[in-house]
Amino acid sequence: MSVASEHVLDPQALAIKRDERRAAGVACGAHALHDGYTDLIYVMLPIWQQEFGLGYAELGLLRALFSGTMAGLQIPSGLIAERLGTAAVLALGTALAGAGYCLAGASAGLGLLVIALLVGGMGASTQHPLASSLMARAFAGPRSMKALGTYNFAGDIGKMTVPAAASLLLLVMSWRPTLALLGALGLVAAMAIFALTPRYGAEIVSKEPRPNMAGGAHGARHRYAFPVLLAIGMLDSATRMGFLLFLPFLLTAKGASVPTVGLALTLVFAGGAAGKLVCAFIGARIGAIATVWLTEGLTAIAIVALLPLPLEAALLVLPLIGIALNGTSSVLYGSVPDLVPPERRARAFSAFYTGTIGAGALAPAFYGLAGDALGVSTTLIVVAALVLFTLPLSLVLKPALARQV
Repeated sequence: MSVASEHVLDPQALAIKRDERRAAGVACGAHALHDGYTDLIYVMLPIWQQEFGLGYAELGLLRALFSGTMAGLQIPSGLIAERLGTAAVLALGTALAGAGYCLAGASAGLGLLVIALLVGGMGASTQHPLASSLMARAFAGPRSMKALGTYNFAGDIGKMTVPAAASLLLLVMSWRPTLALLGALGLVAAMAIFALTPRYGAEIVSKEPRPNMAGGAHGARHRYAFPVLLAIGMLDSATRMGFLLFLPFLLTAKGASVPTVGLALTLVFAGGAAGKLVCAFIGARIGAIATVWLTEGLTAIAIVALLPLPLEAALLVLPLIGIALNGTSSVLYGSVPDLVPPERRARAFSAFYTGTIGAGALAPAFYGLAGDALGVSTTLIVVAALVLFTLPLSLVLKPALARQV
């Protein structure tokens, strides 16, 4: 009994648990807020169209300003954090994201709105690489995949809650004070992030051979492990965006009304949020490679099976597709810490998110061209076929990701 009491009250163990809780709270909270800010733009686009007399091309450019700046500055954000620290850069990025929406709320013309979106995208670029590496640092070893899956799930919570909050606020006030209020939330969150983020010391580069990323002959065998993982992530992201591009048209051809299409997308997104959490725990139990085969194989089969189904049956299948379509991402993100040295994780997460977000942004354009040439159903078969390329690619990772499950 006395030994157990000493263990419970061990200051070092208590400090580690405290840092884990703080890291999880900061990373998940930042992910929810930043992803919410990113999707808040969808709520605002119709309002900005009416306010500033914009066409669809101009609206697309506004969306691209935020997302493109966010994607393009993730690698610099990781490099800056190596010098200034995760807490300072993540807090500054959150403050900039909030300030961007405050500035948008004060915009009297399109020019200031453009500047506001650039500022917001600049701030949003810090979240993915830094919060991910913070979670990987706090929850090292086998627990990292579950932790990163939980972090991944938190982003979907933000995508639902922040736009919903904006919609409710728009019922009682105009769009400018709504954005100013939501932007102020980012400024408050930035102070909390700076105060609560654990200050870990610099990672010590071990001279001992590491099982997955050491130098020498063994390291040479796994030299391409991270680029292969990135390629899988890019194919997975492109598949997700390609499927979502054509799903409304497929359902409309089956007789779905506009509200039914909205319901269908909600079913996919709800399944996707659950899949990000569930598949991380499955991956921690059966391994990343087996989970990739399970989720990507199920994605391909379900997309093809969806084509001949009547509307009612298709709606029943959509949550399962959402689970498979989004669940792979948690396993892939959770595998990054296993393939790079600890001191390079921020850079690795920066490159990974840049590649996957970029692939997701470009995929609709390429699949759109295929859709014009081949039709919706045939293009969806192409989407399902291309995702199967992730399966042989994943086998390349098998030696590098060998672990006890």
